[in-house]
Amino acid sequence: MTVVSDCLSPRKAGILDHADRIAADRVAWRERNRFFHDEDERYLRFLIPPGSRVLDIGCGIGDTLASLAPSHGVGVDLCRKQITIARQRHPDLTFIEGDAEDPATLDGLQGPFDYILVLDTIGSVEDCQRFIAQLHPFCTRNTRLVIGYFSHLWYPLLKFAEFVGLRMPQPDQNVLSPTDLRSLARLADFDPVKSEQRVLSPVGMFGVGRFLNRFVSVLPGIRQLALRHYLVARSGRSAREEFASATVVVPARNERGNIEPAVLRIPDFCSDIEIIFIEGHSQDGTFEEMERVKQAHPSKDIKVMRQPGKGKADAVFTAFDAARGDVLIILDADLTMPPEQIPKFVEALQAGKGEFVNGSRLVYPMDDGAMRFLNLIANKIFSYLFSWLLNQRYTDTLCGTKVLRRSDYQRLKAGKAYFGDFDPFGDFDLIFGASKLNLKTVDLPIRYAARTYGETQISRFRHGWMLLKMVAFAFFKIKAI
Repeated sequence: MTVVSDCLSPRKAGILDHADRIAADRVAWRERNRFFHDEDERYLRFLIPPGSRVLDIGCGIGDTLASLAPSHGVGVDLCRKQITIARQRHPDLTFIEGDAEDPATLDGLQGPFDYILVLDTIGSVEDCQRFIAQLHPFCTRNTRLVIGYFSHLWYPLLKFAEFVGLRMPQPDQNVLSPTDLRSLARLADFDPVKSEQRVLSPVGMFGVGRFLNRFVSVLPGIRQLALRHYLVARSGRSAREEFASATVVVPARNERGNIEPAVLRIPDFCSDIEIIFIEGHSQDGTFEEMERVKQAHPSKDIKVMRQPGKGKADAVFTAFDAARGDVLIILDADLTMPPEQIPKFVEALQAGKGEFVNGSRLVYPMDDGAMRFLNLIANKIFSYLFSWLLNQRYTDTLCGTKVLRRSDYQRLKAGKAYFGDFDPFGDFDLIFGASKLNLKTVDLPIRYAARTYGETQISRFRHGWMLLKMVAFAFFKIKAI
């Protein structure tokens, strides 16, 4: 299929002429700069899992698209000669010649896609905002737009590399900072999910380049100097998705006095609410109280379970697997997060403000005794660390209240092998999994109350050490890749 406008602008015509002239040399240039392309594609494979439906705009000779192992891969490029090479090199993929800024080209594409990749092409388009806005028809709520581009700070050095023959010559490009890309995405009704800056060395240097790119280029203060920046965004026009039912999961261990108050205080925020109490080997009759409360409130859909293993993670995920609601909500049985605030979480999810809504106890003043001073300081420190690690803002990682769609939990569970069984809390299973899925996270401030029954089951020092291990784990699995 060939769709190329006869009315290219002088700049676009110049770009096409340049692409025609260097087409035969593209394979050789990629081989010459293999280390850089390997580094680039390593991070793209982290963002885009194999088996996805991928649209690559500005695909060149198709090597990057092929490296992502898509189940359905479509590449679009202005240059006929490069498209011909791409078809020869990757006959299992679909390649279309056309101007991606021309609606006629886009009309010929069959969407939707899981990922839309725009790698460096953003530097050549005439109208970045209009170009991005034209991508909405290919998006569902789960689609992610991934834009990769060279840092504007490296522009003089890159032009020098072209001059001395170390880099393939390029026509003049748009000069865009990470802030510019985020602003353009918002103007085009795409909601930035996260951004990352990586790669200090475009050359291997006998292993030194890999070390710098993996461990140093991502560090705070240094990452701003990195060669590559990436933006992940979602379509704001596809963000809303209605739901009909919800499940509130209440994990409880030695919380007998809080079971009935939980039922009485959960608002009727939706027409179909399921409540799952899951008990964790209590010594105070919590399970028997759950059974009693279930019988005492026959008008409510209450289920009672005993967790098969140990730890909150085992309890939460056992209940999630049994839940029938479209939306899954965790409510800690200590009721320090007032159940009356659940509707705020559900409204944020339904309105498309976020896809993973995380409670934050550290914004509003707390009740006296709600959180010990050392716990508060530790939470503040870990919030900063995890915000850096995950490239999304987290003001409180250990608040028990988290809300997401069951469909997203099922996708998260399907990809759990990447992280393995590492988290006894369950909070980080969800947080890290949401980050790997590129879900939009929203921190929702809550009024944190002191518990009225029982004692906290958090050990400051033992669990603090576990949190430090979580930081190291996340660094190697999410940041240093």
